[in-house]
Amino acid sequence: MKNVVLLGSTGSIGTSTVKVAEDLPEHLRLIGLAAGRNVNDLTAQATRFRPQLISISDASRFEELQSKAPEGVRTCCGDEGLLELATLPEADIVLIAIVGTAGLPPALAAIRAGKDIAVASKEILVMAGEIVMREAKQHGVRVLAVDSEHSAIFQCLDDKPQSSVRHLWLTASGGPFRTTPREEFASIGLEQALKHPSWDMGQKITIDSATLFNKGLEMIEARWLFDIEMPRVRVIVHPQSVIHSMVEFIDGSIISQLSTPDMCLPIQYALTYPERIGSDRVQTDFAKIATLTFEEPDPHRFPALNLAREAGTTGGTLPAVLNAANEVAVEAFCKQQLSFPGITETVSQTMARHETQLQPSLDMILEADRWARMKATELVSA
Repeated sequence: MKNVVLLGSTGSIGTSTVKVAEDLPEHLRLIGLAAGRNVNDLTAQATRFRPQLISISDASRFEELQSKAPEGVRTCCGDEGLLELATLPEADIVLIAIVGTAGLPPALAAIRAGKDIAVASKEILVMAGEIVMREAKQHGVRVLAVDSEHSAIFQCLDDKPQSSVRHLWLTASGGPFRTTPREEFASIGLEQALKHPSWDMGQKITIDSATLFNKGLEMIEARWLFDIEMPRVRVIVHPQSVIHSMVEFIDGSIISQLSTPDMCLPIQYALTYPERIGSDRVQTDFAKIATLTFEEPDPHRFPALNLAREAGTTGGTLPAVLNAANEVAVEAFCKQQLSFPGITETVSQTMARHETQLQPSLDMILEADRWARMKATELVSA
């Protein structure tokens, strides 16, 4: 039995994690839950699992949480609540599924408290991958991937040394605009961008999938998770989303992990690792799938990949700037303040105006994040 703390329990990854916990009651126990502001769903989860502690990030909803929480379940709120959850003495693993930079402090707190962490928030490793992985090594804990692509690579590597790897191949569905001509991008609206062909995800990551920024962020994540330099991290478009990623070894062998797209599978693998536990939730019918195809990504229509490669290769504070500017630009697009091509253009201009600090402290990374949000907001307004 593993005791699990789940930060971001009411989002898409969080609700999938709840399904996994329901599937495996003899193996997983949810002892801590945190949500952003969805009190009703959080308290329903608390009633179902009876955790020790629940937290709401929006402090204005704390009194409501207290009034609706099941008897015997402690409550807290805000950043302090996340830190308390992340360091619960009984916790074995902390799964972080909080969108944005809010997941970084509890991730580091969990590591320093000797907890394994499962990472579903790209920002943690994009912004501070070097710091997070160094701290994890110092404290003897694991950083486990929840993204389907990184889970696939982790399974394919199977503890092989990084010197045996020629390339990591991240697969991309190509998003809803894989075949859309570039000249039509300016007319793309929010409703179109939210129609992902393979996955049912939250709004931010769905837009990132449409621009391919999600794949760019995953490239930077993979660089730190697996200690592989950026030139050895590649992307290939695979529209069926059945091969979740591949590892090409120096002898020419390529090993891939395949399954029907379902986030419950990588979540379960991260939470039960190193064991594999039986589950009937994910079924794959190869005869029904019939065909697996691959394409080179088009950097002219999807410049996010080159921006991410630049940020990941340069390192320092630049990945934090890339990430923060993208968050601002995506929000502006969702509010119809920015065109679809304007997302990548805003990120590009923000990066061009940044003076990168190499080997930064955590404070320097957070300051770069703050600066990038301010600068990207100025660019959107202009």
